[in-house]
Amino acid sequence: TEALAVKTLLRDARKAQARQGVVVRKKTAAVVEALEAMLATCTDGIRGTRDSALLLMAWSGGGRRRSEVTGLQVDDVRKLDEDTWLYTLGVTKTDTTGSRREKPLLGRAAHALTAWLIAAPADTGPLFRRLYKGGKVSPFGLSSDQVARIVQRRAKLAGLDGDWAAHSLRSGFVTEAGRQGAPLGEVMAMTEHRSVETVMGYFQAGVLLSSRASMLLQPLPAPSGPTNQPD
Repeated sequence: TEALAVKTLLRDARKAQARQGVVVRKKTAAVVEALEAMLATCTDGIRGTRDSALLLMAWSGGGRRRSEVTGLQVDDVRKLDEDTWLYTLGVTKTDTTGSRREKPLLGRAAHALTAWLIAAPADTGPLFRRLYKGGKVSPFGLSSDQVARIVQRRAKLAGLDGDWAAHSLRSGFVTEAGRQGAPLGEVMAMTEHRSVETVMGYFQAGVLLSSRASMLLQPLPAPSGPTNQPD
């Protein structure tokens, strides 16, 4: 098929780059410490309220792509209780059928979404909207590039080094899931990765961050039993 031919072409191109010594650099993954640092900068009024909700939706909601974030509409989300929202995905990069799939948004991410919808109430239209100077909410949704700039701005305000982009939230979610030992199947159910090969690079990096084999030179824990004191 055409899709298979494209995948084969891309794979061969990556192999050719590797043989020529070309390194394809990945964006920095926003693991939980980086995410928390970004969220800590979201104190600037309604802009911070929106950015906090967006960061948590994109990260905690399953590592959403920026096109998925900008495609969300107000009527794609529904509140179950104070700690739980459900949001619905339609057409995505890996599911072009348009079938509707619901994903959960829990805890802090749910609270942040509630705060944004209270600050910028709407019955229809884009879930995440642009802001005019002075904090007035536009009826127009964010573009994919604006989502990337929000991530970059929050990373800069937090003083984080790295190459940040919207994809940092997706890769960070998968990396952190591996780090915390989440089952790969559950992770892929949230991210909607169709290829294990694609997701495993980030997942394995997270696993290795907490692996005993990567900490062989860490200080040994102090003995917990009684010690003999000199007379």
